[in-house]
Amino acid sequence: MEEIINNIFNSLQQSSWLERFSVICGIIQVLLSKNNKVSNYLFGILGILTGMLVLYSSRLYAEIALQIYYLIMSIYGWWFWLSNKEKKEQPITYSNKYEWKIALSIVFIGFLFFYLLLQHITDSDVPIWDAWVTSTAWAGMWLLAKRKIENWVLLNISNLFAVPLLIHKDLYLFAGLTSFLFIVAIFGFFNWKKIMAQQSSNSTLSHANSTTN
Repeated sequence: MEEIINNIFNSLQQSSWLERFSVICGIIQVLLSKNNKVSNYLFGILGILTGMLVLYSSRLYAEIALQIYYLIMSIYGWWFWLSNKEKKEQPITYSNKYEWKIALSIVFIGFLFFYLLLQHITDSDVPIWDAWVTSTAWAGMWLLAKRKIENWVLLNISNLFAVPLLIHKDLYLFAGLTSFLFIVAIFGFFNWKKIMAQQSSNSTLSHANSTTN
């Protein structure tokens, strides 16, 4: 146990400024996201760009592909959140059956694609693990961009498997960030539920006022 603690402490001391900066941006991003702030995407993009360089050195190639996807979905999500000019941002909603089919398709097709790619083309030593973390996160990010509350569920499935993967790769700062994201995602889910209830209440009130007028 003492050896593990020493290894963690030494790895934290030896972590690069890129890894530290990426982690700080990730913390800010998820806190802003939990509180329904569209500015979360700015810090998310900064963390993604620096994190890709760190992951490349650790041969987590599917994670790099995940970061590229995060970058694309962050840009799209930023635009989508602001595309409703009347309400300033899109409302939070539950996923319908069609959207669930898309999300699950992203998980299983993405897993198969990345596993085969990692297994046969790269020198990855964790193809199954890396592919699963990436495919579940892909689906979660798609739901987040669409402002679906279930995004927190899929993102936390990814986080649950990502923490031991990152520890295995000696990326202890990233593992710590992912553990933090796991906890915040739980609070994010319930916070979004409160926001949804408020949206419903405001919609009902607005409808009542328009009816009386």
